Amino acid sequence: MSTYEIKIPSAVYGGCGSISKVRELVRSHGRDGVLLFTDRGVRGAGLCDGVLDMIREEGAGCAVIDDLTAEPAAADVQRVVDEARTAEGAGQRLILAVGGGSVMDAAKLCSVILGADYNVKDLLESPERAKKQRKTVMIPTTCGTGSEATCNAIVAIPEEDTKKGIVSAQMIPDYVILDGDMIARLPKAIVAATGVDALAHAVECYTSKKATPFSDTYALASAALIMNNIQKAYSDPDDMEAKNAMLLGAFYGGAAITGSGTTAVHALSYPLGGKYHIAHGVSNAILFAHVMAFNKDGCADRLAALCDEVEPELSQKTVEEKAQRMIDRIAEIVSGTNIPVSLQEFGITPGDLDFLVEAAGQQQRLLVNNCKELSAEDIRAIYEKVI
Repeated sequence: MSTYEIKIPSAVYGGCGSISKVRELVRSHGRDGVLLFTDRGVRGAGLCDGVLDMIREEGAGCAVIDDLTAEPAAADVQRVVDEARTAEGAGQRLILAVGGGSVMDAAKLCSVILGADYNVKDLLESPERAKKQRKTVMIPTTCGTGSEATCNAIVAIPEEDTKKGIVSAQMIPDYVILDGDMIARLPKAIVAATGVDALAHAVECYTSKKATPFSDTYALASAALIMNNIQKAYSDPDDMEAKNAMLLGAFYGGAAITGSGTTAVHALSYPLGGKYHIAHGVSNAILFAHVMAFNKDGCADRLAALCDEVEPELSQKTVEEKAQRMIDRIAEIVSGTNIPVSLQEFGITPGDLDFLVEAAGQQQRLLVNNCKELSAEDIRAIYEKVI
């Protein structure tokens, strides 16, 4: 690749206490009002309280949108965007998102739709129409989606029993706040699932056909931070150093997506979320090691380089040994954090295979990035390993 690029947020603030940057951002961009995206779980946990206090202390009005469903369909996102349009009034609003990937994706879509003459459905068909209308601040409350760094927004398409991504550089967030205090009370299961999702971003992007020196830098850093901290963050709720590392690793993984792109793990995961409503991080985790085992002979050198970054003490091992070690390490992380390893727990049977194979095969936006081409038979064989 002779030329390459990466688009990232213009300013990123990190560390416990960095949430205080909300005051400065509201002062600079939100005097005419703030639109806050969150969900009821996050709001009920009190994670928005300090943010709302700072907005009020700056004398800015604030409208709150908190009724977005988890892993929403396109129509759900359009509904909350319409709510935001009604709540907006005449003022120019700064958009803040406090939540996980679904909340941040909805906020990013809102940032390019408010005041425009197109909607979510239009952007699914023609994402190039997107043009940023409002500045955005992303404040993640999980350690995995990477949405705070990406130009992607994922929505479910119920009529197709799958998910699709809307991709536009116009949705790159303007500001990001990575404050470990926002994930201090995150349930262990969510630490695990979102953390493995972030790790998948790193490994997929590093082994993607579209990998570049920019994305490689972020992907390597992400993989090392997550692999070396996820078990600690999962096991010890008071280990804030590990949780801050996970938050940073998730952001780096998101940046890697913007420079490169995820591959077959996410492609095979989307039908599991779209039809069976399996949490995104869980569906990725179930498939992760199996997809990388399939890919190994197409990216062994890259997996070995990941091993050198994550476990430098194994540097004298062969490329094959190091590549296999990374696949084994992925499987160990999934089992060690008690994420399900089979689709049977979700009622999926061999009778679902035809649908899964067809639906996954339609995810060409991601499959074209994979280091090896997957036939329908290859996809079926991977699903069979987890049913």
